[in-house]
Amino acid sequence: MRKLGTHITTSGEHKINIAATKPAASWIEEGGALSFGDATFDQILMDAHKLHVAIKVTEELLYDNAFGLENYIITKFGKALANAEEDAFLNGDGVGKPLGLFAASGGGQIAETLTAAIKADDIINLVYALKRPYRKNASFIMNDKNIAAIRKLKDNNGAYIWQPSAQAGEPDSLFGYPVHTSAYAPEDAIAFGDYKYYNIGDRGTRSFKQLTELFAGNGMIGYVAKERVDGKLILPEAVQILKLKSE
Repeated sequence: MRKLGTHITTSGEHKINIAATKPAASWIEEGGALSFGDATFDQILMDAHKLHVAIKVTEELLYDNAFGLENYIITKFGKALANAEEDAFLNGDGVGKPLGLFAASGGGQIAETLTAAIKADDIINLVYALKRPYRKNASFIMNDKNIAAIRKLKDNNGAYIWQPSAQAGEPDSLFGYPVHTSAYAPEDAIAFGDYKYYNIGDRGTRSFKQLTELFAGNGMIGYVAKERVDGKLILPEAVQILKLKSE
């Protein structure tokens, strides 16, 4: 989501203004009076939710370690924070954490809820449920289980509809649109949309500290990494969600 969303850095509570009403055009006679509509705007607030990871290690393990335990810890901390972020950016309920893309309230719009197994036609309907301006930069997000199911779908000529990537490192495409996979994408939903409308707000920078005094009496050293971040989809219509049949 950090690669697909829009990243902003905030120093305090950040307000994002979005149009609540759209201006409408009307015809008038030559020399006729102009009519003015009232533009209204909603506000979305980007907060700062605290995320941390902490461990303790023995002094002996740290000082006697031959492969660089401290750098190993820092790397693992980064992965742990990234995994927690990804989960929240996709599934978070907005309570003490970011509001996720698949959230029931505040996430993408539900395009359709299936009552049978997914078919190729359902994916086509999902693509065209997204308004044309957003389709230019749109892509899919789903988990591996749903990718496996879709890779088995065939068209009327018996050919697989999935188009594998011809070059390493590039995402596969489905009906011409890139497919991104995440272990944290829910099994009962597929997203299709322009994810630059998902804003990720970092409050300051990520911090990493070594706590040498706190556990000194036990011969331990603590490590803690912290960050403050929020995430919200500021334009729900920019992402359409296909809800799959529950098994």
